[in-house]
Amino acid sequence: MNLLHHARIHTLDPQAPVASALAWEAGRIIAVGGEELLQEFEKSSPEDMKGRVILPGLIDAHIHLQELALSRQVVDCEVDTIQMVLQRVAERVRLASPGEWIRGHGWNQNIWGGGWPTAADLDAVSPQNPCYLTAKSLHAAWLNGLALHQAGITTSTPDPQDGVIQRDKRGAPSGILFEKALELVEKAIPEPAPEALAQAFLRLFPDLWKMGLTAVHDFDRRTCFQALQILHQRGKLSLRVVKSLPRERLPQAVELGLRSGFGDDFLRIGSIKLFADGALGPRTGAMLEPYVDDPQNRGILLLNAEHLFELGCQAAASGLSLAVHAIGDRAIHEVLDGFELLRRYEREQGLPALRHRMEHVQTIHPQDAGRLAELGIIASMQPIHAPSDMCMADLALGDRAAGSYAWRTQEQHGARLAFGSDAPVESPNPFLGLHAAVTRQRLDGSPGPQGWHPEQRLDIQAAVSGFTRGPAYAAGMENCLGRLSPGFLADWIVLENDPFACPPVELINLQPVATMVNGEWVWQS
Repeated sequence: MNLLHHARIHTLDPQAPVASALAWEAGRIIAVGGEELLQEFEKSSPEDMKGRVILPGLIDAHIHLQELALSRQVVDCEVDTIQMVLQRVAERVRLASPGEWIRGHGWNQNIWGGGWPTAADLDAVSPQNPCYLTAKSLHAAWLNGLALHQAGITTSTPDPQDGVIQRDKRGAPSGILFEKALELVEKAIPEPAPEALAQAFLRLFPDLWKMGLTAVHDFDRRTCFQALQILHQRGKLSLRVVKSLPRERLPQAVELGLRSGFGDDFLRIGSIKLFADGALGPRTGAMLEPYVDDPQNRGILLLNAEHLFELGCQAAASGLSLAVHAIGDRAIHEVLDGFELLRRYEREQGLPALRHRMEHVQTIHPQDAGRLAELGIIASMQPIHAPSDMCMADLALGDRAAGSYAWRTQEQHGARLAFGSDAPVESPNPFLGLHAAVTRQRLDGSPGPQGWHPEQRLDIQAAVSGFTRGPAYAAGMENCLGRLSPGFLADWIVLENDPFACPPVELINLQPVATMVNGEWVWQS
């Protein structure tokens, strides 16, 4: 049995929010209280925390583990100009073998003035290597001519369902793909072997622990799941993972009888992931009104209410919840209409009200703002997106941006908030997410002391809950995860400074000095 004391422990348990001592055994908390625990557990080996702060382990409710692990091996395209991207690609080409794929991620045409790059730009620096560079949003990609050729994309290739191949004036592919069109190329790129990905995860996990993350909800696909199972089978999965399943695997999941929550405390099935639209960056989010800076464009609607209901009935009858990506206000409206039908179906069929979720919820129409709470839909949002996207959102939405990234509105209506990062779209560091949630500022303090649309700021209690209790509830683990109480899993982080007491602008500088998972110190500075 283990015990720590002389700490300031924020339990996030409303019945006993602050404590100074905590005892645990076999991966579970057995007591939380004051210094009297030293006498109660006198045979323990107490550890003096010397006044340090302890919080429950933080949880990222929306992450892409495979993309994040592999992003370390690709060209970093998150730079200020097209020329800088091309220079980095050229440097990678010099190290590559002819024919080897050059992968990259992070470019954003909005910071280049909005103009789209072309295949010819990449051809000039990579004539013998296929190049595939995903945009920061992961909803667009930039290819060179060889990559288009290897993917079989030509002038006569039709746009795939729910995707767009951007074309030049002659109708030839320009080198930019949107949404489902990316899959045309991804099929041509060799998948990493599950074993290689498992090893990449082992290198990634310490960095996540160092940031304070002890659990995540992952939204990558089959190879990612295989790699996680390999680690779990070997007893090396020391990061808790709730694993979503892609829409195309719904029939197989139903046939196998899988249910949300199947698994254990380290690896369990989450939701079926659906996409209702694209993203704001490439202007593919489905909008009720046109984009201000692209008046002929209302985005791409990938899923309407009827189709969501159809898929939802299959999933709900098998005990599988839905997690639906919805960014534009039209997509959000359609998803809410679909969920309304699905809730009625659950009641009529005597099915449980599953923990359905909406991912992102970025530009909800005011008339729909209260419907997530009414329908019991979890608002899975990423505060770090707001400061990153604010200038782009102002350009794309104009006055409508005032109601976007509106987590305060959702909290006021009573929706459950589950916060994440969408890494590698943004940094997985949850303290940057906390900073964004309570300040709505960038790291340099812009756009000013009050932040961007400050009426949507949260207090620190709600923000921390969004990275602890909210994701635990979304996972169906609210009785064992997300707070520090007897019987709960022994996951927590140790800090020198108290996020509940420090000035909000200092949240970006916080970093754990130690992280515990399942009663074991997995990282210490």
